[in-house]
Amino acid sequence: MANYGSIIQDGLWRNNPATVQILGLCPLLAVSSTVVNALGLGLATTLVLIGSNGTVAMIRNIVRPELRIPVFVLVIACFVTAVELAMRAYLYDLYKILGIFIPLIVTNCVIIARAEAFASKNTMARSCLDGLAMGLGFTVILVLLGALRESLGRGTLLAQAHLLFGAQAQHWTITLVDDYRGFLLAILPPGAFIGLGLIIAIKNRLERISWRTSDINHTKPVTSA
Repeated sequence: MANYGSIIQDGLWRNNPATVQILGLCPLLAVSSTVVNALGLGLATTLVLIGSNGTVAMIRNIVRPELRIPVFVLVIACFVTAVELAMRAYLYDLYKILGIFIPLIVTNCVIIARAEAFASKNTMARSCLDGLAMGLGFTVILVLLGALRESLGRGTLLAQAHLLFGAQAQHWTITLVDDYRGFLLAILPPGAFIGLGLIIAIKNRLERISWRTSDINHTKPVTSA
């Protein structure tokens, strides 16, 4: 059984589904053209991860091994349907923008992988925490990529925030450059691949710096007083 601190660190950094496992790239690259779109899909995925992980952990001892994958997919599909119906009821304009990528959460490799690799072997509390940590880690990368692409592609941040946060967010848009003509590559799919590659490179660089610092601290000679 993994401890709670390790579960959180894995989801947010050490085993982040987007930058380490490299899973769920289809929605990650497709809808991350703006911060709001990225945050909307990230929150939807997080809710499904928490619900499916908790349910799989709860039924893990009563599901026959040969049936576990179909059962896991059925559980995930139930939560995706619930999230989809909620978005259609309360966030319809955002739902129309995200389109097919909401129901496609069912086939997201991150969710199926966590159900099989973690939730089926751990308690309900740990599995729910794992779903939350992995979902937040996925959402953070989505939002970072969305911010990078939106700022370079459109010169704004939080455009159309009212789609997610309601009418009070009509004026939340931050204009970074006045009369900005846009940078088309950042908005197109190649820009998403380049942006994600930069984020992964920065993460790997930070880890190498951390490792070198740790090695230097461990190899320092101990001087006696």
